[in-house]
Amino acid sequence: MSDKPRLLFHVQHMLGIGHRIRAERIALACVEAGFDVTLIEGGVPALECDTPPGLTRVQLPPARASDATFSSVVDAETGMPVDDAWRARRAAASLAALEACRPDILLVEGFPFARRAFRFELIPLVQRARDMKSQTVVSIRDILVARSDPLKVAQIAELARSLFDAVLVHGDPGFAQLVDSFPASAVLADRLIYTGIVSPPRPTPIADGQGEVIVSAGGGAVGGALIRAAVKAREYSSLADKTWRILVGPNLPPVDRAILDTLPNGIIAEPARSDFTALLVGATLSISQAGYNTVADLAVTGCPAVVVPFGGPDDKETEQPTRAHLLATAGRVICLTESELTPVNLARAVDQALALPRQSGAPYLLDGAALSANALRTLLKRD
Repeated sequence: MSDKPRLLFHVQHMLGIGHRIRAERIALACVEAGFDVTLIEGGVPALECDTPPGLTRVQLPPARASDATFSSVVDAETGMPVDDAWRARRAAASLAALEACRPDILLVEGFPFARRAFRFELIPLVQRARDMKSQTVVSIRDILVARSDPLKVAQIAELARSLFDAVLVHGDPGFAQLVDSFPASAVLADRLIYTGIVSPPRPTPIADGQGEVIVSAGGGAVGGALIRAAVKAREYSSLADKTWRILVGPNLPPVDRAILDTLPNGIIAEPARSDFTALLVGATLSISQAGYNTVADLAVTGCPAVVVPFGGPDDKETEQPTRAHLLATAGRVICLTESELTPVNLARAVDQALALPRQSGAPYLLDGAALSANALRTLLKRD
């Protein structure tokens, strides 16, 4: 067995692909920092992924959210709601990965701040890791989805304190503090480690994207309305003479793909690209939602942007709206809410965004993947 420190990282993405991308960046940074990393993934398998020496991937029986309301968990292979037999298979697979890895650190993405539908799997996993004397750490975004019940928030904080030795908060406290979206964070004050935003390196410009408008919606599961509005907004905007490039996420529903079959001249549609950040370097403007990874890409490139944050059918998904508001207040983006999204309003927002300067510096600390790896190294030295 290698004498490198061993990290087991559990990640479950449910709807989009943002959680998986952030986890991937952290896992690869940990490999660079000298860890042997096992990444156990519970979402829909990625079509393309990098697996360098030092990184092992374990695919669990995959699950996803039934819809944008996150009302239930379904088996991603059958589309049927998960049952007790499926849960038993999942829990056994996670524990088997833990026994095979015997990690120095178990890193869990989200739970118990999110992914509570997987407590049947994650509580036994963390407890077994603690029995092994592994360090246990949870990885979360800097802005969480707000909860209206103070009692539940307090219970989540106490459970996190009982299960985890540290909480990696992937953000800059000068931009957003955890307490702003999670009022009980004081319970965890001695465990919080802010890592900065998990961001990509600044890329080299490429020919594609030069002078274009780049339209994206992450994985695409809830991006149909944005794409439809963008197709029609071009003719109303002052950028009607520019090429608009629409990046189609793998989860865009078929009903929303239909509009891409008859695009007017000047609009290109293609699958989402791994060089998205490179496209932004030379782009005139970005139109997107306000997911964590997308706005990190915008910060790295300084590309002027219009963002339409995902709020969910019942406006309970507060993370993207909160992030978009902070960025708009800082003069980094023009924000358009989902309720305001029409082709004419989007075209007006595009024209307003053209007055934004291309920023040379980010509004917050970046390089969060490498800093996360450093924090995990430090935890081992502290043990």
